[in-house]
Amino acid sequence: MTPQDIDRRTLLKLSGLSLVGATAGCLEGEEEEPTTTEQSGGGGGGDDTEETTTASDDGGDGASSYTIGMVDSLTGSLAPYGERNTRGRELALEAVNEVGIGDDGVSLNISVEDDESTNQGGVNGAQKLVNQDGVPLLIGSVGSGVSIAIHDSVTNDAGVVQISQNSTSPELTTRPELLRMSPSGAAKGTALANLVYDDGHENVAVTWINNDYGTGLSDVFAETFESELGGTVSYNEPHDQGQSSYSGILTEMASTDATAWVFLTYANEYTVMVNEGFDQGYNTAVDYYGAESTVADSIIENTPEGSMDGMKGITESAPQDQENYQNFVSAFESAYDATPTVWSAYAYDAVTVAALAIEAADEFSGDALASVVRDVTRPEGEEVFNFEEAAAILKDGGSPSDINYQGVSGPVDLDENGDPPGFYQIYSVENHEYVFGDYITS
Repeated sequence: MTPQDIDRRTLLKLSGLSLVGATAGCLEGEEEEPTTTEQSGGGGGGDDTEETTTASDDGGDGASSYTIGMVDSLTGSLAPYGERNTRGRELALEAVNEVGIGDDGVSLNISVEDDESTNQGGVNGAQKLVNQDGVPLLIGSVGSGVSIAIHDSVTNDAGVVQISQNSTSPELTTRPELLRMSPSGAAKGTALANLVYDDGHENVAVTWINNDYGTGLSDVFAETFESELGGTVSYNEPHDQGQSSYSGILTEMASTDATAWVFLTYANEYTVMVNEGFDQGYNTAVDYYGAESTVADSIIENTPEGSMDGMKGITESAPQDQENYQNFVSAFESAYDATPTVWSAYAYDAVTVAALAIEAADEFSGDALASVVRDVTRPEGEEVFNFEEAAAILKDGGSPSDINYQGVSGPVDLDENGDPPGFYQIYSVENHEYVFGDYITS
């Protein structure tokens, strides 16, 4: 099924649901510090004093560990999302290292670089990991533009496998070597357009963050809303990242006849817009809508009560009735005293898929890992729900195509473009809290 084939009857049904009391109503507390935050050169999941080496191409014989890289957003606009990834990454490392890779039970370590929520920061971090540390596989990043910049400038020419844990721009689909755990935003943009239209809005104003994420999502939204649904997008303009005020953008949106405003932006930027919109009374004059990046505890914490009540949107989700997701939630809550979002689950799956590729490959090299990384996720194999189950099959002589890893975020099933299928939820803001409904599937 293509993103454009989302069942509109399902979306119509979901848009009328009462979202109060849904199972995913508690998000990760971003004020809590993760147990560990890996900086450059850190060996995740192990004793900080342990020597970390990048395993050679002999498949790890005699090596103390396998080391892969990660470029994540530890500072800047995307830092709230990078914190979520840290927790998912650490849980996955713990699960992998309890089993070990190969017959000798070699451990996995992750060297992490901060992309500072910028394309150049991501490229700089990736260059260090690839050129200096020699990693054959790199996980990263959060921002779609950052992931694309890393691919185009570093990993593609170096033959390094890249798995983005959180990037959703449709533009990633045009780069088949750039794999990702989170689904393409194309389906999300279509679903969001349907949601806004089905709520009775025929004229909308859209502002989007001026990067690959915002461009891709806004293009899909506008095309669906106007060409397929017959609505009008009377304002469709970008805004820059990291500004202290967006009052000019809001004034321009208010000058239109739009009855709904759609914010395709990040948490820090949206927080500024919500506060300025509240000061001007815009929140009572129009209905607010957003996507996954306008769901963050930091937004709730830094905006006044009532400033965005009634807001609705579409966000990625996980299949909450799936047993291994429930097991992941239990482990997460036990470790961090907080309930995970699907973004931590994507980070968990990125690490697990990387570890399975290392287990399945003939050698620890980019070419060898690239030849098997899709196969361990595909539906032709036996369904396995964690690293231990999958590794047991591989260690017993099974081939990569003999296993089908079912991620804690849902079936991974990486296609020829490196994209997984997606699960989405409708969310709303009620009494200054996020509440969630059932999910739909692309």
